[in-house]
Amino acid sequence: MPNPKGNPQNFENPPSKELSEQLSFRVTKEMKEEVKAKEDPPEFCRRAIQKALDEDAQK
Repeated sequence: MPNPKGNPQNFENPPSKELSEQLSFRVTKEMKEEVKAKEDPPEFCRRAIQKALDEDAQK
């Protein structure tokens, strides 16, 4: 049975970082549809959030 929390080695994050936390927020219907249409929606969201955090840290 696969690990429901995911395995870090299956994602593009450092092996020392576990994907153990969840984040929930509201979006528009259109945004949800666009994200769901991506090849790997969870990874797309992780990269988008990390990019925004990196940009914010540079300010």
